[in-house]
Amino acid sequence: MTLIKSISGIRGTIGGAVGDNLTPVDAVKFASAYGSFLKIRHASKGNERLKVVIGRDARISGPMIHNLVMNTLVGLGIDVIDLDLSTTPTVEIAVPLEKADGGIILTASHNPKQWNALKLLNEKGEFLSGKEGELILEIAENEAFDFSDVDNLGEVIENNAYMDIHIDEVLELPLVDADLVKTKKFKVVVDGVNSSGGIIIPNLLEQMGVEVVKLYCEPNGHFPHNPEPLKEHLGDICKLVVEEKADFGIVVDPDVDRLAFISNDGEMFGEEYTLVAVADYVLSKTPGNTVSNMSSSRALRDITEKHGGTYQASAVGEVNVVELMKKTNAIIGGEGNGGIIYPSSHYGRDSMVGVALFLTYLANQDKTVAEIRASYPQYYMSKNKIELTPQIDVDNVLATLTEKYKSENITTIDGVKIDFPTEWVHLRKSNTEPIIRIYTEAPTQSEADILAERFVKELKEIAGI
Repeated sequence: MTLIKSISGIRGTIGGAVGDNLTPVDAVKFASAYGSFLKIRHASKGNERLKVVIGRDARISGPMIHNLVMNTLVGLGIDVIDLDLSTTPTVEIAVPLEKADGGIILTASHNPKQWNALKLLNEKGEFLSGKEGELILEIAENEAFDFSDVDNLGEVIENNAYMDIHIDEVLELPLVDADLVKTKKFKVVVDGVNSSGGIIIPNLLEQMGVEVVKLYCEPNGHFPHNPEPLKEHLGDICKLVVEEKADFGIVVDPDVDRLAFISNDGEMFGEEYTLVAVADYVLSKTPGNTVSNMSSSRALRDITEKHGGTYQASAVGEVNVVELMKKTNAIIGGEGNGGIIYPSSHYGRDSMVGVALFLTYLANQDKTVAEIRASYPQYYMSKNKIELTPQIDVDNVLATLTEKYKSENITTIDGVKIDFPTEWVHLRKSNTEPIIRIYTEAPTQSEADILAERFVKELKEIAGI
């Protein structure tokens, strides 16, 4: 059991001892720190009450954490716009529409059901910067909270319309053509991992004239499989796509910011290729630059250059991708974990935007989803991880590897990435779990797996595990 305090937010397991897990006490403490941070940030508003949008995924601990966080903000004299069951991108679009001062999404994203987290947003509905995250951690550490008196408490305003508003916003995007999609009479299987994606994705598809086959779309928080949308967790939908003779399958994580497709033949389209395919469509209509993180496939670079644009890689983390996208005026970007960031909508990973753009792209093609996948540069990834113990000095382990491979093309802005001529490996400490991630990519799956095994072995030898 663990509590991870990072610039990405506060993430932990439910139950256990205070300070070691995400207990009710810890939820109140970090909600207090975030509210106090907003009061400092917006001090110029004087006595005008601040406003924060809050939504949650369907995890079992959601209602408990939700009520604790909301009422803590009320105690600080902050008004809460309560979206209740929602998605991360829905909260992100709601913040500026509500002219709010910030937002909190209560979700541990792809982590299993025993986890929950507070993901923190600024007034633009975007994730906080590293410096802002550090200030919140400092406020929490010092418990520098000043709560409001009884006459100045905040209030809770319920608004459960935002998933519908989000769908409307997506359908209004110029590159989304729902009328064309309707003519194709597509059939799609949706795995909503029994969270809020089980509501919002089928609703979007039905408004685009798609026949929906639902799998695990009951938002009860009992995840039927590991919620990270990786091949080894998705046997049920792969089988159902073939049985239903569906055009493809859609899988999202519990907070609906990661998107994976299953091709019509029941094979994984590949999380890495979600962004590649959507970018191919977007760049064909609006050429420009792209950005993804260092752990993402080289295929996005290839597609970008095909359309005459420039590709750049950022450090891992949505906030880093967004920062570089703004700097390079990127038309589209994201992360290789199936996260689509499309600035014409908003600067946040959004499966809804990805689904609508992909459907429009598919409707414009005289190809199956499997044929589209086969048309892209073929790269294969292996994603592995090593569990960490407190005794392991990760920085020393990575420094040792950097020295060992100093004759290769090395990037150290985020862990260590070693680019070999036809393959690469990226080793980094996770922001969200006590692990080292080992990502490799090569021209064949076998080569990617062999490279990964080699570096897992080397890491373990250096770390003494």
